Amino acid sequence: MATEPLRVACLGMGWWSDVLADAIKRTDKIEIVSCYTRSEDKRQAFARKYGCKPAASYEDVLKDSSIEAIVNTTPNNVHLETTRAAAEAGKHTFLDKPIANTVSDGRAIAQSCRKAGVVLALGYQRRRESHFRYVRKQIDSGAFGRMVNAEANISRDRLGKIDLSSWRYQAQGMPGGVMLQIGIHYTDVLEYLMGPIVAVSGRFAQLVLPGDNPDVASLVLEHESGALSTLNASYASASEYYLLNVYGKEATAYYDMHNGLRMLKRGSDKSTPVPCEKNDVFVEELEEFAAAVRGGAEPEMDGERGTTSLAVLRAGILSAKEGRRVEVAEVLKGD
Repeated sequence: MATEPLRVACLGMGWWSDVLADAIKRTDKIEIVSCYTRSEDKRQAFARKYGCKPAASYEDVLKDSSIEAIVNTTPNNVHLETTRAAAEAGKHTFLDKPIANTVSDGRAIAQSCRKAGVVLALGYQRRRESHFRYVRKQIDSGAFGRMVNAEANISRDRLGKIDLSSWRYQAQGMPGGVMLQIGIHYTDVLEYLMGPIVAVSGRFAQLVLPGDNPDVASLVLEHESGALSTLNASYASASEYYLLNVYGKEATAYYDMHNGLRMLKRGSDKSTPVPCEKNDVFVEELEEFAAAVRGGAEPEMDGERGTTSLAVLRAGILSAKEGRRVEVAEVLKGD
């Protein structure tokens, strides 16, 4: 007997809500039945586009027993309020990263969902990309030997494209600027491939964009194994670019968005292309969430892992502010 689709309400009607809603339309595991945001025009437009019922209030969504879960793309600073309310109403939550703006809020979100016995999944789609899955399998198989170093870059051109009234581009709404908004994807991938991050050294700058938030940032990440990684993130670049190179004692993987994945093994002087079919990372993470709600495997990124991921970024922000190396454990204890 086929499992009924997970009935969800979408909360927050920004551009990212459409990205996730489009993905939901590509799967039969989830059904959008309702939506809510404070702007009546936005929720009516979303309801028409995705064929769901606009709710008059978030309270109405939470009272509707036919709604099983919330897909939450609200601003970071209301993640605790909205997710805790969902948990108390018995609703599961798929929450876009980061889990919150502070570790204390992240911890409270995770605890509220655990206490209520509901599933909390965080949207970290980059780690699911087929090239990174391939590299992880090779690492796990021992092909790389000891992992020693990695370097990553995630850059986009936002000159003339930002809306300074949006929380996404304000220091209060997105502390750490470009690093918290998009850099967190690649700190997550670096941790996924290289192991837990225990300390961070960071530098931030505002060079091109208007407003009050960094548009260029760099981190040096110390992994539990002793390996080091570097990450550069920018909104001040001439174009969009993603790069991640991983170095082991026995092999190296090179990835960039233009040339795909290549591998180089010890003893060889030429890298070999690795064909990786593009996968639908958004559908994968949403279907995993639906399966978890139905009693399947736990989400790959849950509240605890999402809080630790945030702590890495918060350590980088504190490091840049105070000009010192900051251990992630320090942030987890006090942020």
